Amino acid sequence: MVNSEVEPLGTPSRLRIRVAYNETDGQRRVHHANYLNYFERGRVELLREYGWSYRAIEDSGRMLVVSELRVQYFFPAQFDDELVLETTILEARGARIRHAYRLLRGETLIVTGETTIACIDHEGRVRRLPPELIAIGQ
Repeated sequence: MVNSEVEPLGTPSRLRIRVAYNETDGQRRVHHANYLNYFERGRVELLREYGWSYRAIEDSGRMLVVSELRVQYFFPAQFDDELVLETTILEARGARIRHAYRLLRGETLIVTGETTIACIDHEGRVRRLPPELIAIGQ
């Protein structure tokens, strides 16, 4: 993981991704910003695997927003590559969740990342995570 000394909690969520042409630059390589979209897709799927939906969290008056992001690129992914994104929770407490990401093409590690996600209300005030989300981090 990217500068992470914390062990992931639970089994990683695995999301299969096929690189679309519109996600690439002129050299048919994934534009660096698209990896952040992959990470978001991984977080949404991980929540779903724990029985949550991001929509339900928003409907409860909370939003989960990225407050910190780290990415390390090792190899480029290219148009039509089949990738697997592993997303795990490193920590869930108070008003934040930390996630770790590993993006692989076969056995080759392409990118690692880590995000801190803050829980806020619709006015932008910090709110505690729902107790069920904190329980994931226990």
